[in-house]
Amino acid sequence: MASFSFGSGNAAGLLRIPLYAVGRMGTMLVPRGTRWVFGCGTGIGDGALALWRLATSEGRTAVWLTSSERERADAAALGIPTIPKTSPRGWWATARAGVVVVTHGQGDVNRYATSGAFLVQLWHGIPLKRIGLDSPATVTVPDVPGAAVLRRVIALLYRSAAQRIRLMPAASDRSRGRLESAFALGGGRVVVTGEPRVDVLSAGAPEESRRTARALLEDASGPLPSGSRTLLYAPTWRDGSDDPAVPSAADWVRLIALLEREDAVLFVRSHPLGAGEYRPPLPTRRVRMLGSDVLADVTPALPGIDALITDYSSMAYDVGLIGMPVLFLAPDAEEYARTRGFYGRYEEVAGDGAAKDWHVLTARIEQLLTDEGFFAALAERSRTLSAQMHAFRDGGSTRRVYDAIRARTASRGAR
Repeated sequence: MASFSFGSGNAAGLLRIPLYAVGRMGTMLVPRGTRWVFGCGTGIGDGALALWRLATSEGRTAVWLTSSERERADAAALGIPTIPKTSPRGWWATARAGVVVVTHGQGDVNRYATSGAFLVQLWHGIPLKRIGLDSPATVTVPDVPGAAVLRRVIALLYRSAAQRIRLMPAASDRSRGRLESAFALGGGRVVVTGEPRVDVLSAGAPEESRRTARALLEDASGPLPSGSRTLLYAPTWRDGSDDPAVPSAADWVRLIALLEREDAVLFVRSHPLGAGEYRPPLPTRRVRMLGSDVLADVTPALPGIDALITDYSSMAYDVGLIGMPVLFLAPDAEEYARTRGFYGRYEEVAGDGAAKDWHVLTARIEQLLTDEGFFAALAERSRTLSAQMHAFRDGGSTRRVYDAIRARTASRGAR
Protein backbone atom coordinates (compact mmCIF):
# COMPACT_ATOMS: atom_id res chain seq x y z
CA MET A 1 0.00 0.00 0.00
CA ALA A 2 1.01 3.63 -0.42
CA SER A 3 2.93 5.25 2.37
CA PHE A 4 1.46 8.72 2.02
CA SER A 5 -1.56 10.62 0.73
CA PHE A 6 -2.48 14.29 0.74
CA GLY A 7 -5.31 13.54 3.13
CA SER A 8 -3.12 11.93 5.77
CA GLY A 9 -0.35 14.46 5.23
CA ASN A 10 -2.71 17.42 5.61
CA ALA A 11 -4.25 15.93 8.74
CA ALA A 12 -0.78 15.62 10.26
CA GLY A 13 -0.03 19.20 9.19
CA LEU A 14 -3.04 20.55 11.03
CA LEU A 15 -1.89 18.79 14.20
CA ARG A 16 1.54 20.40 13.84
CA ILE A 17 0.24 23.99 13.83
CA PRO A 18 1.34 24.64 17.46
CA LEU A 19 4.85 23.43 16.62
CA TYR A 20 5.01 25.77 13.64
CA ALA A 21 4.01 28.65 15.92
CA VAL A 22 6.70 27.79 18.47
CA GLY A 23 9.27 27.41 15.72
CA ARG A 24 8.32 30.76 14.24
CA MET A 25 8.83 32.49 17.58
CA GLY A 26 12.19 30.78 17.91
CA THR A 27 13.43 31.96 14.52
CA MET A 28 12.50 35.53 15.45
CA LEU A 29 15.00 35.34 18.31
CA VAL A 30 17.84 33.49 16.56
CA PRO A 31 19.99 35.56 14.16
CA ARG A 32 20.68 34.10 10.73
CA GLY A 33 24.25 33.49 9.67
CA THR A 34 25.98 32.77 6.37
CA ARG A 35 25.92 28.96 6.29
CA TRP A 36 23.84 27.18 3.66
CA VAL A 37 21.58 24.27 4.61
CA PHE A 38 20.48 21.64 2.08
CA GLY A 39 17.78 18.99 2.04
CA CYS A 40 16.15 16.76 -0.57
CA GLY A 41 12.97 14.74 -0.26
CA THR A 42 14.40 11.73 -2.11
CA GLY A 43 17.86 11.57 -0.58
CA ILE A 44 21.30 12.83 -1.55
CA GLY A 45 20.78 13.89 -5.13
CA ASP A 46 18.60 15.84 -7.51
CA GLY A 47 19.21 19.55 -8.10
CA ALA A 48 20.23 20.01 -4.47
CA LEU A 49 23.36 17.90 -4.97
CA ALA A 50 24.31 19.78 -8.13
CA LEU A 51 23.95 23.11 -6.31
CA TRP A 52 25.78 21.73 -3.24
CA ARG A 53 28.78 20.82 -5.35
CA LEU A 54 29.00 24.23 -6.96
CA ALA A 55 28.34 26.22 -3.76
CA THR A 56 30.93 24.35 -1.72
CA SER A 57 33.48 24.56 -4.54
CA GLU A 58 32.99 28.32 -4.35
CA GLY A 59 33.80 28.32 -0.65
CA ARG A 60 30.30 28.32 0.85
CA THR A 61 30.01 26.67 4.26
CA ALA A 62 27.15 24.18 4.10
CA VAL A 63 25.56 21.18 5.78
CA TRP A 64 23.02 18.61 4.58
CA LEU A 65 20.05 17.68 6.76
CA THR A 66 19.13 14.01 6.64
CA SER A 67 16.22 11.84 7.74
CA SER A 68 17.63 8.30 7.57
CA GLU A 69 20.74 6.22 8.02
CA ARG A 70 20.73 5.58 4.25
CA GLU A 71 20.95 9.31 3.58
CA ARG A 72 23.72 9.75 6.14
CA ALA A 73 25.69 6.91 4.58
CA ASP A 74 25.21 8.25 1.04
CA ALA A 75 26.31 11.70 2.17
CA ALA A 76 29.35 10.32 3.99
CA ALA A 77 30.41 8.50 0.81
CA LEU A 78 30.47 11.87 -0.94
CA GLY A 79 32.21 13.67 1.91
CA ILE A 80 29.12 15.72 2.79
CA PRO A 81 28.69 16.71 6.46
CA THR A 82 25.20 16.00 7.82
CA ILE A 83 22.87 16.69 10.73
CA PRO A 84 19.61 14.80 11.47
CA LYS A 85 16.93 17.25 10.38
CA THR A 86 14.40 16.54 13.14
CA SER A 87 16.97 16.79 15.95
CA PRO A 88 17.55 19.93 18.05
CA ARG A 89 20.75 20.43 16.05
CA GLY A 90 18.72 20.18 12.85
CA TRP A 91 16.37 22.90 14.07
CA TRP A 92 19.30 25.09 15.12
CA ALA A 93 21.13 24.59 11.81
CA THR A 94 18.02 25.55 9.85
CA ALA A 95 17.22 28.49 12.13
CA ARG A 96 20.77 29.85 11.79
CA ALA A 97 21.12 29.27 8.04
CA GLY A 98 21.29 32.22 5.72
CA VAL A 99 20.30 30.14 2.67
CA VAL A 100 18.04 27.06 2.83
CA VAL A 101 17.83 24.83 -0.26
CA VAL A 102 15.03 22.25 -0.75
CA THR A 103 13.66 20.22 -3.65
CA HIS A 104 10.25 18.99 -2.48
CA GLY A 105 9.06 21.01 0.50
CA GLN A 106 10.21 22.70 3.66
CA GLY A 107 10.12 19.32 5.37
CA ASP A 108 13.30 18.50 3.43
CA VAL A 109 15.03 20.44 6.22
CA ASN A 110 13.65 21.23 9.68
CA ARG A 111 10.19 22.49 8.76
CA TYR A 112 9.80 24.50 11.98
CA ALA A 113 12.81 26.75 11.38
CA THR A 114 12.58 28.07 7.80
CA SER A 115 10.92 31.41 8.60
CA GLY A 116 13.21 34.30 7.75
CA ALA A 117 15.70 32.28 5.69
CA PHE A 118 16.47 32.89 2.04
CA LEU A 119 14.53 29.81 0.91
CA VAL A 120 15.47 28.31 -2.46
CA GLN A 121 12.88 25.84 -3.75
CA LEU A 122 14.48 23.92 -6.62
CA TRP A 123 11.43 21.69 -7.13
CA HIS A 124 11.85 18.28 -8.75
CA GLY A 125 10.32 18.37 -12.20
CA ILE A 126 8.49 20.46 -14.77
CA PRO A 127 4.80 20.25 -13.86
CA LEU A 128 2.68 18.17 -16.22
CA LYS A 129 0.01 17.22 -13.71
CA ARG A 130 -1.39 20.12 -11.70
CA ILE A 131 0.40 20.76 -8.43
CA GLY A 132 0.11 22.98 -5.39
CA LEU A 133 -2.76 25.42 -5.29
CA ASP A 134 -3.71 24.50 -8.87
CA SER A 135 -4.79 21.00 -7.85
CA PRO A 136 -7.77 20.09 -5.66
CA ALA A 137 -5.76 17.10 -4.41
CA THR A 138 -3.41 19.40 -2.51
CA VAL A 139 -6.08 20.45 0.00
CA THR A 140 -7.60 16.99 0.49
CA VAL A 141 -8.53 16.21 4.10
CA PRO A 142 -10.16 13.16 5.74
CA ASP A 143 -13.93 12.93 5.33
CA VAL A 144 -14.92 14.36 8.72
CA PRO A 145 -17.43 16.97 9.87
CA GLY A 146 -16.16 20.43 8.94
CA ALA A 147 -14.04 19.10 6.06
CA ALA A 148 -14.85 22.14 3.89
CA VAL A 149 -13.51 24.48 6.57
CA LEU A 150 -10.41 22.34 7.00
CA ARG A 151 -9.74 22.49 3.25
CA ARG A 152 -9.82 26.29 3.39
CA VAL A 153 -7.45 26.25 6.35
CA ILE A 154 -5.06 23.93 4.49
CA ALA A 155 -5.14 26.21 1.44
CA LEU A 156 -4.29 29.22 3.60
CA LEU A 157 -1.45 27.36 5.32
CA TYR A 158 -0.09 26.12 2.00
CA ARG A 159 -0.18 29.62 0.52
CA SER A 160 1.47 31.08 3.63
CA ALA A 161 4.26 28.51 3.56
CA ALA A 162 4.85 29.08 -0.16
CA GLN A 163 5.34 32.78 0.45
CA ARG A 164 8.58 31.96 2.30
CA ILE A 165 10.14 30.97 -1.04
CA ARG A 166 12.57 33.62 -2.21
CA LEU A 167 13.89 31.95 -5.35
CA MET A 168 12.51 29.17 -7.53
CA PRO A 169 14.23 28.16 -10.77
CA ALA A 170 12.15 27.38 -13.85
CA ALA A 171 13.14 25.50 -16.98
CA SER A 172 11.36 27.92 -19.33
CA ASP A 173 8.72 30.63 -19.45
CA ARG A 174 6.01 27.96 -19.84
CA SER A 175 7.22 26.21 -16.73
CA ARG A 176 7.60 29.53 -14.90
CA GLY A 177 3.92 30.33 -15.39
CA ARG A 178 2.88 26.97 -13.97
CA LEU A 179 5.10 27.32 -10.91
CA GLU A 180 3.97 30.89 -10.23
CA SER A 181 0.36 29.73 -10.31
CA ALA A 182 0.91 26.57 -8.25
CA PHE A 183 2.79 28.36 -5.47
CA ALA A 184 1.09 31.78 -5.73
CA LEU A 185 4.47 33.39 -6.30
CA GLY A 186 4.96 36.78 -7.88
CA GLY A 187 7.52 39.52 -7.64
CA GLY A 188 10.03 37.80 -9.89
CA ARG A 189 10.71 34.99 -7.44
CA VAL A 190 10.35 32.32 -10.14
CA VAL A 191 13.26 32.82 -12.52
CA VAL A 192 14.03 31.16 -15.85
CA THR A 193 17.51 29.83 -15.22
CA GLY A 194 17.04 26.22 -16.23
CA GLU A 195 16.98 23.43 -13.64
CA PRO A 196 20.15 22.20 -11.90
CA ARG A 197 18.79 18.64 -11.69
CA VAL A 198 19.07 18.11 -15.49
CA ASP A 199 22.47 19.70 -16.10
CA VAL A 200 23.89 16.19 -16.08
CA LEU A 201 21.88 15.44 -19.25
CA SER A 202 23.45 18.33 -21.15
CA ALA A 203 27.06 18.15 -19.99
CA GLY A 204 29.82 15.93 -21.34
CA ALA A 205 30.21 13.76 -24.42
CA PRO A 206 27.24 11.45 -25.10
CA GLU A 207 29.41 8.34 -25.24
CA GLU A 208 31.03 9.05 -21.89
CA SER A 209 27.67 9.94 -20.32
CA ARG A 210 26.25 6.62 -21.53
CA ARG A 211 29.17 4.63 -20.11
CA THR A 212 28.85 6.37 -16.76
CA ALA A 213 25.08 5.86 -16.72
CA ARG A 214 25.34 2.16 -17.59
CA ALA A 215 27.81 1.76 -14.74
CA LEU A 216 25.29 3.36 -12.36
CA LEU A 217 22.60 0.97 -13.54
CA GLU A 218 24.85 -2.04 -13.09
CA ASP A 219 25.97 -0.88 -9.64
CA ALA A 220 22.30 -0.65 -8.66
CA SER A 221 20.99 -3.84 -10.27
CA GLY A 222 23.86 -6.09 -11.28
CA PRO A 223 25.57 -6.73 -14.64
CA LEU A 224 23.58 -6.16 -17.82
CA PRO A 225 23.75 -8.51 -20.80
CA SER A 226 26.33 -7.20 -23.25
CA GLY A 227 24.66 -5.13 -25.96
CA SER A 228 21.21 -5.35 -24.39
CA ARG A 229 18.80 -2.47 -24.73
CA THR A 230 17.25 -0.90 -21.65
CA LEU A 231 13.79 0.47 -20.92
CA LEU A 232 12.68 2.48 -17.90
CA TYR A 233 9.10 2.34 -16.64
CA ALA A 234 8.30 5.24 -14.30
CA PRO A 235 4.65 5.36 -13.16
CA THR A 236 3.32 8.33 -11.21
CA TRP A 237 2.02 8.61 -7.67
CA ARG A 238 -1.75 8.13 -7.33
CA ASP A 239 -2.17 10.04 -4.02
CA GLY A 240 -2.41 6.97 -1.86
CA SER A 241 -4.45 4.85 -4.26
CA ASP A 242 -3.27 1.66 -5.91
CA ASP A 243 -1.69 2.02 -9.33
CA PRO A 244 -4.21 0.80 -11.97
CA ALA A 245 -1.39 -0.03 -14.38
CA VAL A 246 0.18 -2.92 -12.44
CA PRO A 247 0.55 -5.79 -14.95
CA SER A 248 -1.43 -8.98 -14.57
CA ALA A 249 0.31 -12.35 -14.59
CA ALA A 250 -0.54 -12.77 -18.27
CA ASP A 251 0.84 -9.27 -18.98
CA TRP A 252 4.10 -10.20 -17.29
CA VAL A 253 4.45 -13.42 -19.29
CA ARG A 254 3.99 -11.61 -22.62
CA LEU A 255 6.32 -8.80 -21.61
CA ILE A 256 9.12 -11.05 -20.33
CA ALA A 257 8.92 -13.18 -23.46
CA LEU A 258 9.36 -10.04 -25.56
CA LEU A 259 12.31 -8.83 -23.47
CA GLU A 260 14.00 -12.22 -23.83
CA ARG A 261 13.36 -12.34 -27.56
CA GLU A 262 14.67 -8.83 -28.22
CA ASP A 263 17.48 -8.89 -25.62
CA ALA A 264 16.14 -6.03 -23.52
CA VAL A 265 15.92 -5.20 -19.81
CA LEU A 266 13.05 -3.30 -18.19
CA PHE A 267 13.81 -1.18 -15.13
CA VAL A 268 10.79 -0.34 -12.97
CA ARG A 269 10.95 2.86 -10.94
CA SER A 270 7.79 3.12 -8.88
CA HIS A 271 7.12 6.48 -7.27
CA PRO A 272 8.54 6.49 -3.70
CA LEU A 273 5.11 7.47 -2.35
CA GLY A 274 3.14 5.23 -4.67
CA ALA A 275 1.37 1.92 -4.38
CA GLY A 276 1.43 -1.12 -6.60
CA GLU A 277 3.36 -4.36 -6.70
CA TYR A 278 5.55 -4.55 -9.79
CA ARG A 279 7.29 -7.83 -8.99
CA PRO A 280 6.82 -10.32 -11.83
CA PRO A 281 5.32 -13.68 -10.84
CA LEU A 282 8.30 -15.64 -12.13
CA PRO A 283 12.06 -15.18 -11.63
CA THR A 284 13.74 -13.15 -14.37
CA ARG A 285 16.68 -10.80 -14.76
CA ARG A 286 14.88 -9.08 -17.61
CA VAL A 287 12.82 -7.02 -15.13
CA ARG A 288 14.67 -5.13 -12.40
CA MET A 289 13.49 -2.79 -9.67
CA LEU A 290 15.07 0.66 -9.70
CA GLY A 291 13.16 2.49 -6.95
CA SER A 292 14.60 5.36 -4.94
CA ASP A 293 15.63 2.83 -2.30
CA VAL A 294 17.97 1.33 -4.92
CA LEU A 295 19.03 4.50 -6.78
CA ALA A 296 18.16 7.76 -5.04
CA ASP A 297 18.60 9.98 -8.11
CA VAL A 298 17.75 8.40 -11.45
CA THR A 299 18.59 11.39 -13.68
CA PRO A 300 22.34 10.66 -13.99
CA ALA A 301 21.41 7.13 -15.10
CA LEU A 302 19.08 8.24 -17.89
CA PRO A 303 21.77 8.35 -20.63
CA GLY A 304 22.10 4.60 -20.09
CA ILE A 305 18.41 4.04 -20.89
CA ASP A 306 17.18 3.57 -24.47
CA ALA A 307 13.48 4.40 -24.01
CA LEU A 308 11.13 5.69 -21.30
CA ILE A 309 7.65 4.39 -20.48
CA THR A 310 5.52 6.56 -18.24
CA ASP A 311 2.10 8.01 -17.63
CA TYR A 312 2.35 11.54 -16.18
CA SER A 313 5.96 11.84 -15.03
CA SER A 314 7.88 15.03 -15.75
CA MET A 315 10.66 12.77 -17.02
CA ALA A 316 8.74 12.86 -20.30
CA TYR A 317 9.96 16.46 -20.66
CA ASP A 318 13.52 15.70 -19.54
CA VAL A 319 14.57 12.71 -21.62
CA GLY A 320 14.16 14.69 -24.86
CA LEU A 321 17.36 16.48 -23.83
CA ILE A 322 19.14 13.25 -24.82
CA GLY A 323 16.76 12.30 -27.63
CA MET A 324 15.10 9.40 -25.80
CA PRO A 325 11.78 8.11 -27.20
CA VAL A 326 8.81 7.90 -24.84
CA LEU A 327 5.87 5.48 -24.73
CA PHE A 328 2.84 6.32 -22.60
CA LEU A 329 0.68 3.97 -20.52
CA ALA A 330 -2.28 5.77 -18.94
CA PRO A 331 -5.31 3.58 -18.17
CA ASP A 332 -6.83 6.29 -15.94
CA ALA A 333 -6.08 9.45 -17.96
CA GLU A 334 -9.68 10.70 -17.93
CA GLU A 335 -10.12 10.09 -14.21
CA TYR A 336 -6.73 11.60 -13.42
CA ALA A 337 -7.60 14.70 -15.44
CA ARG A 338 -10.84 15.06 -13.47
CA THR A 339 -9.41 14.56 -9.98
CA ARG A 340 -5.88 15.94 -10.32
CA GLY A 341 -5.83 17.88 -13.57
CA PHE A 342 -3.17 18.67 -16.18
CA TYR A 343 -1.57 21.85 -17.43
CA GLY A 344 -3.03 21.94 -20.89
CA ARG A 345 -4.31 18.74 -22.48
CA TYR A 346 -2.67 15.42 -21.79
CA GLU A 347 -2.78 14.66 -25.52
CA GLU A 348 -0.44 17.60 -26.13
CA VAL A 349 2.24 15.60 -24.31
CA ALA A 350 1.32 11.97 -24.99
CA GLY A 351 -0.22 12.47 -28.42
CA ASP A 352 -3.02 10.14 -29.44
CA GLY A 353 -1.01 7.04 -28.72
CA ALA A 354 -1.21 6.57 -24.95
CA ALA A 355 -1.88 2.89 -24.29
CA LYS A 356 -4.71 1.89 -21.96
CA ASP A 357 -3.30 -1.50 -20.99
CA TRP A 358 -0.16 -3.63 -21.10
CA HIS A 359 -1.40 -5.70 -24.02
CA VAL A 360 -1.34 -2.62 -26.27
CA LEU A 361 1.82 -1.26 -24.66
CA THR A 362 3.75 -4.51 -25.15
CA ALA A 363 2.96 -4.40 -28.88
CA ARG A 364 4.32 -0.83 -29.00
CA ILE A 365 7.44 -1.84 -27.08
CA GLU A 366 8.00 -4.57 -29.69
CA GLN A 367 7.60 -2.03 -32.48
CA LEU A 368 10.02 0.32 -30.72
CA LEU A 369 12.63 -2.45 -30.42
CA THR A 370 12.26 -3.77 -33.95
CA ASP A 371 11.33 -0.78 -36.12
CA GLU A 372 14.12 1.80 -36.48
CA GLY A 373 11.77 4.27 -38.17
CA PHE A 374 9.28 4.09 -35.29
CA PHE A 375 12.10 4.54 -32.78
CA ALA A 376 13.45 7.57 -34.66
CA ALA A 377 10.02 9.19 -34.97
CA LEU A 378 9.37 8.89 -31.23
CA ALA A 379 12.85 10.20 -30.46
CA GLU A 380 12.25 13.26 -32.63
CA ARG A 381 8.88 13.86 -30.99
CA SER A 382 10.58 13.67 -27.60
CA ARG A 383 13.18 16.25 -28.65
CA THR A 384 10.43 18.59 -29.85
CA LEU A 385 8.46 18.26 -26.60
CA SER A 386 11.59 18.93 -24.57
CA ALA A 387 12.47 21.99 -26.65
CA GLN A 388 9.10 23.50 -25.74
CA MET A 389 9.80 23.16 -22.01
CA HIS A 390 13.58 23.49 -21.57
CA ALA A 391 15.01 26.88 -22.51
CA PHE A 392 18.60 25.80 -21.77
CA ARG A 393 20.66 22.82 -22.92
CA ASP A 394 24.13 23.99 -21.98
CA GLY A 395 24.70 22.29 -18.63
CA GLY A 396 24.93 25.72 -16.99
CA SER A 397 21.67 25.94 -15.06
CA THR A 398 23.29 25.26 -11.70
CA ARG A 399 25.65 28.19 -12.24
CA ARG A 400 22.77 30.49 -13.19
CA VAL A 401 20.83 29.51 -10.06
CA TYR A 402 23.91 29.99 -7.88
CA ASP A 403 24.58 33.41 -9.37
CA ALA A 404 20.94 34.42 -8.82
CA ILE A 405 21.17 33.39 -5.14
CA ARG A 406 24.39 35.36 -4.69
CA ALA A 407 22.92 38.44 -6.33
CA ARG A 408 19.76 38.36 -4.22
CA THR A 409 21.44 37.60 -0.92
CA ALA A 410 24.24 40.14 -1.31
CA SER A 411 22.37 42.73 0.76
CA ARG A 412 21.37 40.15 3.39
CA GLY A 413 24.88 39.06 4.31
CA ALA A 414 24.15 35.42 3.39
CA ARG A 415 26.85 35.17 0.71
